[in-house]
Amino acid sequence: MKDRVIALAGLLQALLAVRSIAQEGRVDAELVDPCLESIFRIDADSVAAVYGSAQRLRPGLDCLLRQIHGQGRDPALSRMAATVLHLERKLSRNSAMRTALREGILAVERQRDHYGADPTRNTQRLADLYADTLSQLKPRVMVQGNPLQLSQSAVVAQIRTALLAAMRSAVLWRQLGGSYWDLALKRRAMTSAAQRWLELSGEPDRG
Repeated sequence: MKDRVIALAGLLQALLAVRSIAQEGRVDAELVDPCLESIFRIDADSVAAVYGSAQRLRPGLDCLLRQIHGQGRDPALSRMAATVLHLERKLSRNSAMRTALREGILAVERQRDHYGADPTRNTQRLADLYADTLSQLKPRVMVQGNPLQLSQSAVVAQIRTALLAAMRSAVLWRQLGGSYWDLALKRRAMTSAAQRWLELSGEPDRG
């Protein structure tokens, strides 16, 4: 459960980034960077290392506690997370799409290593990969935001890239044995694990 909570926190943090981009056309790097970096960290020493460290997932851990306890719970965010988890199940049964995603991510990583870090270029490549693969699955993740922002191609690209990061966390959660039973029946264990991670990362208890 300790590792599964980290994956769920990563999922929720990526969706918080999606919301910020959709509403404001921008997102704090501290919020989104750990999620984006996780896309390329296939082989990490630990689950927390997939995101750099547990400390970088404080917003996601806080959000998870709010979603579990109901105080400050965000129904729209819950629906987005449920949709991503549902799409992950469809992805798990689509070997061709999984292969396309893996090869596409590796291609972006090679180009990034060769040409250097160009955030705009990398974001567009990952967004195109999302559009060619995950966006073909149904139902689509419904993103609410400012129509002015959502009409801009650069904003759409950032949203798609953050959604790809959310899917990365959903896949990780399932690989760790996560299931809907955790969400329905193991909330106390999830709360304890999330609070422990926050304590270890120096964050006061928010439970």
